[in-house]
Amino acid sequence: MFLRRRVPENGPLQAAVIGAGVFGHHHASKYTALDGVELFAIADPAAETRTKAAAHYGCKAVADWRELLGKVDLVSICSPAITHAPIVRAFLNAGAHVLVEKPIATTQEEAAELVALARSMGKVLTVGHQERFVFARTGLLDLAETPLEITCWRQGPWTGRGDDVSAVLDLMIHDLDLVHTLVPGAVTDVAATALIEYGPHADEISARLTFAGGTVARLETSRIAPERKRGLRAVYADGVVEIDFLSRTVTNTTPRPIGALEVGDPLGESVAGFVAAARAGTDALVTPEQAAQALATALLIEDAAGVALPVPANDARIAANG
Repeated sequence: MFLRRRVPENGPLQAAVIGAGVFGHHHASKYTALDGVELFAIADPAAETRTKAAAHYGCKAVADWRELLGKVDLVSICSPAITHAPIVRAFLNAGAHVLVEKPIATTQEEAAELVALARSMGKVLTVGHQERFVFARTGLLDLAETPLEITCWRQGPWTGRGDDVSAVLDLMIHDLDLVHTLVPGAVTDVAATALIEYGPHADEISARLTFAGGTVARLETSRIAPERKRGLRAVYADGVVEIDFLSRTVTNTTPRPIGALEVGDPLGESVAGFVAAARAGTDALVTPEQAAQALATALLIEDAAGVALPVPANDARIAANG
């Protein structure tokens, strides 16, 4: 049993990070840099990883994330995607605000449950779609006009990370979040093809989405490409906006001003915005409903491509990967 924790009105907020891999390390660093926040603990099943994290951050390190329920105000969940839903659910029920790396969950049912739970508990639930912060600075997300066509490409070599899910949930979901931010309305048609290199999940995906308003979005994602490519092209009735993430160039032939691509520190902004939202009792930039929408479209793409869906985690897998 544990007591639900109420976020203090005064004094430092206690934060925890679940999963001390690459992303978990980055999240922990962001918390330690914020005023009014103390990194209380890191949870990871690997003993060596815990020892290094405890020494580096001077915080508590535990093998089982359940030991932290009811003891922290804020938590970043950076464990494998298949474990997200049960861990998010547990911390929301314990009274913590939650920042979970993408995707919010691996099924629509899980996502809907988490959205409803966060709202009923009055807790902030946000998802690590950090590129939203980069695009927000360009002003592209503020345009009232809806593009007629959008093309997104995101390709890179195999790293072995995120292979518990397909490239759709691992990588393409970032672009789906941006596409839904730019294009209102429902997706009415989905076509997709997939390539499996390492299995059992698709490592390369091509998708075509048609929206109710007529916009067509084409997305190309690969985690087995020979070289890195990352960009977005939006075609409007009066011009084109094209952004190359690697060269950080912006081409704009529309009459509306678009700012330069200033990458900055999107994860730092995401964590700081999450903390500010928790203190103020407001939504973070990425709402749980928006994250659930991106997930729903990602699952439509997987279904259209005929690829294997991720298997939700059972208790044993959650313990092993937490």
